Amino acid sequence: MLLIHPEPSHHRLQRNHRMMEDVVHPTREPSRALISRRTKLILAVAALAAIIAAVWFMRSSHEAAPKGRGGARGGMPVVAATAVKGEVKVTYDALGSVTPLANITVKSQVNGQLMRIGYQEGQIVHKDDFLAQIDPRPYEATLKQAEGNQARDQALLEAARVDLKRYETLVAQDSIAQQQFDTQRALVHQYEGTVKTDEGVVDIAKVNLLYTHITAPVTGRVGLRLVDPGNYVQTSDASGVVTIAQTDPISVIFSVPEDNVPQIMARMQSGASLEVIAYDRSGTTQLATGKVSTIDNQIDVTTGTVKLRALFDNKEFKLYPNQFVNARLLIDTLHDAIVIPGSAVLRGAPGTYVYVVKPDNTVSVRPVTLGPAQGERQAVLTGLQAGDSVVVDGSDKLREGAKVTLPGADDAAGGKGAGGTGKHGKSGDKDTPEGSGKHRKKAGDA
Repeated sequence: MLLIHPEPSHHRLQRNHRMMEDVVHPTREPSRALISRRTKLILAVAALAAIIAAVWFMRSSHEAAPKGRGGARGGMPVVAATAVKGEVKVTYDALGSVTPLANITVKSQVNGQLMRIGYQEGQIVHKDDFLAQIDPRPYEATLKQAEGNQARDQALLEAARVDLKRYETLVAQDSIAQQQFDTQRALVHQYEGTVKTDEGVVDIAKVNLLYTHITAPVTGRVGLRLVDPGNYVQTSDASGVVTIAQTDPISVIFSVPEDNVPQIMARMQSGASLEVIAYDRSGTTQLATGKVSTIDNQIDVTTGTVKLRALFDNKEFKLYPNQFVNARLLIDTLHDAIVIPGSAVLRGAPGTYVYVVKPDNTVSVRPVTLGPAQGERQAVLTGLQAGDSVVVDGSDKLREGAKVTLPGADDAAGGKGAGGTGKHGKSGDKDTPEGSGKHRKKAGDA
């Protein structure tokens, strides 16, 4: 007998639910595939649009760049300066050495013990100021001895002259022999010579005694003490007692090329006073201003230069002996010279030349003859006139007849375009009030 068990109620509910899902959603899997394909298509279209936009933006930027740099007409952007008339100083810079007019090593001229000194190290002493004292006693005794010998010989001379006068009378009376008279006269001459010798010995003793009192031979600054009191100094000592350097006025010796000698000599022969400015080693700080005092009498064949000496007042002691300085010699001054910036000068096949900007904003090659330069200012002897506009920046890509734009012209053109067309937007509004008004009017009409 076949037994049929009834199906549990929860199994029937699950089976009925699955049947209902199949009836309501008969194509569930195909819908998911369709949605996936649409998403991929949308993403591909968006990526393609982004690529097209990027390419268009890059091409627009490249097309706008030349227009912005060279202006609406495509000219090369340059910076120009105007040639003007002015003064240009003809100078020459050289390395110089500060040299005292007098640099003296004071030595003792007699031997003896140093008793005392009368200066402080680094002190400014004047001529004939007391410096040092050597023991004078031996020289005082020598002077007395010499004066004694002189007095004795002077007495003998006087006695011999009295006898000679007496002999003159006797020989006239023929009372004595002529030989005796001649002998007495020779004796007088002998004593006269002895007295003169004694006078010389006395003078030497006086001088030696004077040398024991050492004084300053010039006005200047003393150096460090080289010997202390109590030491025995001699005339053969190489170091001396003290050194003195004359520091006011002081000189600077520098050299210039032999090619500049004719021009310098012509200026000095005409009575002109050539100015010299002394700078420190870096060439930035001016120390003193002086004048050329003399020029050497010959050219150094090893260097092809000649030495000049310039004198400086040095009351503030900015110049120190043996100091290295930069000397700037003012040789001449050009008046009413055509002056341009040095950066405008180019060198090439035409020699030295400049690019001149014409009124139609084209450039022309202009050969020029250069004169002296003073820093960034260059004098032009021929080739330019006052008022000519020359290119100082941006000339590396120029050629004859090339079109150029100047910064001022670019600004004016930009303001006009912005005001007239309104294409530059806010830039045009800021340039001119008229442009701003027109732009607002057009916006209102729109």
